[in-house]
Order: sequence, then structure tokens, then C-alpha cells
Amino acid sequence: MNVRALLPLILTALGSVAYGTHPEWDRFRGPNGSGIGSGPIPTRWTEQTQRWKTPLPGVGHSSPVVWGQRVFVTSGDETNGSRHLLCLEFLTGKVLWSRTFPGEAHRKHADSSYASATPTVDARHVYVAWGGPKDYLVVALDHDGREAWRVDLGPFKAGHGFGPSPILHDDLVILANDQEGESSLVALDRNTGARRWTVPRQSKATYTTPCVYQQPGRKPELIFTNYEHGVTSIDPKTGQVNWELSVFDRGHIETAIGSPVVAGDLVLACAGWLGVRQEVVAVRVPTDRREQPREVYRITRSAPLCTTPLVKDGLLFLWSDAGIVTCADVRTGEVIWRERVPGNYYSSPVCAGRHLINVSRSGDVVVLAADRRFELLARHSLGEGSHSTPAIVGDTLLVRTYSHLLAMGPPR
Repeated sequence: MNVRALLPLILTALGSVAYGTHPEWDRFRGPNGSGIGSGPIPTRWTEQTQRWKTPLPGVGHSSPVVWGQRVFVTSGDETNGSRHLLCLEFLTGKVLWSRTFPGEAHRKHADSSYASATPTVDARHVYVAWGGPKDYLVVALDHDGREAWRVDLGPFKAGHGFGPSPILHDDLVILANDQEGESSLVALDRNTGARRWTVPRQSKATYTTPCVYQQPGRKPELIFTNYEHGVTSIDPKTGQVNWELSVFDRGHIETAIGSPVVAGDLVLACAGWLGVRQEVVAVRVPTDRREQPREVYRITRSAPLCTTPLVKDGLLFLWSDAGIVTCADVRTGEVIWRERVPGNYYSSPVCAGRHLINVSRSGDVVVLAADRRFELLARHSLGEGSHSTPAIVGDTLLVRTYSHLLAMGPPR
């Protein structure tokens, strides 16, 4: 038995015994990208509910991920394009280690950063992806910061910068590589970085992060969304396309930024273009090969462009970039309420217990009731802007501003 390979698992288990267990937040928007945490977290913030606040180097819009007692977050240097990965202690916010990856300044959207993609993490490694005109670098490091492997997928060409985050499935690291150059979907071996499969694509720059569709008695499917391809299902073992459905309005240019989410046998997919049209489309997944995927409904009024939908207890919540929140029946798309809240948003909503939480671009945390009745529960200023989606780990909310990471939770 390889004891060294098992050491991270043993340490994680010991940490759970010592400090109490909590669910991991292992990718962008947590378990399968759902944005659903266990909670509850406090809605009224005081000095006692702020557990720690840690400065980060440079600027970043990525989200933190958590495994055991370690928090991982990325940041970038706006002057030279170098990129940083930091590991923090979950209980205290103390920086345990940091690693810097050389880069160079390049063209991107003014509201983007050199660290917009969120890492993913398991018991052995943290996996980061960085993209730019010269490289699409994927690096695996162990929880002590030692590099295990790296792969360069080639240049990533996109005028607005890099954004898609990696995910893990079984023994694979899954990456979307839809861009202005040579596009593809890619699976790497999570232990070695060896390429397991590649799916060529005819595409343009896309910033979505995939998710997994898994129903009892069915093989898992990887779900990707893209303006040109629509919704695509991939067999994770072979890379073969299970099915694909073009659902977005091709009468004008769009792109996909908000990521797909799964609700029962539905996939919720987003695309749009600022000032032209935004749309959220519900697609029913076929139950067997004799059936075809089909559109169930679409929502275009006040639909989000950059933010990802959230589904909780049969309710679909859409939080538009302009701060208009829509609550609809997830099965039918029937709107239950639609209300404006303060601020503009790049962050996607998350949910802790019965609380819907999002962070405005100016750094206000807005808390709504995740209910059929609209209720604004709280609003708190972070004192600095944020484009980052929060993470929820047990009763702790991790919120990232441009240059700090904060932990909020009930007093201990």
C-alpha cells in the first residue's frame, strides 16, 4: 500500500476529528455548481460574526474553494500578469503558503482579472487553470503547495480574458476550452495530467463552467453550455457526444457566461449579449436514446448575462446583472415574483438554509428569503468592490473582495 499517497486523506480525516466536520466546497459554486450550502449563517453582521479578514496579493475575481481545514484562492498581478495561488487555514485565515506563476500583462476586459477562474480541489490536490494569449496552463499541487504536474493546452484567445473554471469527475479534470482560437472540451487524468480525451469544437469565447447530470440508474453526463453549440452532453468515460441541442437565439451575436445548473431532469442554460438579449432556457434531458432533448421553457425578461441561476426547493432564482431578481417555478418557468434589489452584479447567488445571498460589484452583501414571497432580509457593506461568488462551508460564509478574503459566521 502506498502510504505516502494516502497521507492527505489521513490528514484530512484527522483534521475533521479535531475541528468538527463540514462539507467541502470543492469547485465554483460548490457541489456540482448548485450554489447550495448547508448553513445557516447569520443575516446580521457584527464584529463578532466576522471571524477573520486576510489581505490577498494583487486582484482577483475567482472564488475560494475549501477542503478540510484548508482554503485555496487565486489572485493576479495587474501590472505584470503574474498569478498566485494561496492556501489559508480555514479557522483563522492565516496564510499557510503561496505559489507564484509567471505571466505577462495582456488585453482583457476592464472588469476582468488575471485570476477569474476558480480552482477545484480534492483530498490530494488543488487544480488551477490560467489562460492567456500564450498559454492555457493547468497545474495540480498537493495541499502543501508541491507541484504534482502541469499541462499547457496552448493559447487561449479571447478579448475579454479567461474565465472558465475546471471541475473534477471520477478520475478526470474537466476543462472547457471554447475560445476565439482552436476550441475543444478536454479531460485530463487527475493523477498525472495525461490527456484522456479531446472533443473538437467550432466555437467562440465562452466563460461557463460545466456540471454533471446524474440520475438514479443512469450513466453520468457532463453538461456544457455554449452559444454556438447550445447544450451539449458528453460521456465522461469516452468523450463521445451523447446529445446536443441548439437553444439560443442565433439571430444576433451572443455568448455564454453564466454556467449551467441541473434541476431534476432539467438543465438550465444561459446566454446573451449586453444590451441585445439575455435568455435562460430549460432543457429536458432525454431518458433514453430513443428520445431527443427538448426545450421546456425560456425566460428572457430580466434574465442574467454573467450570473448563474440557483434552484432551491422547486424554485428557480435568476439574479440579473442589473439587480433584478426573479423567482419562478422551476418545472414550468411561471414567474412568481420579480423585484429589484440594490446594486449591479457579476457574482452569482448562493443559498444557505433559507437565505439567498449575493454580492454586488460595489461590495454590498444582499440577503433575500429563498421563498415564494419576496423579502429583503439584510444588506451589508464590505467596504471594497467584489466580482466574486461567495462560498459556504458549514455555518461559515467566505466572501472575497478585490484584495481580501473574509470569513463570516456565528460567534464561536
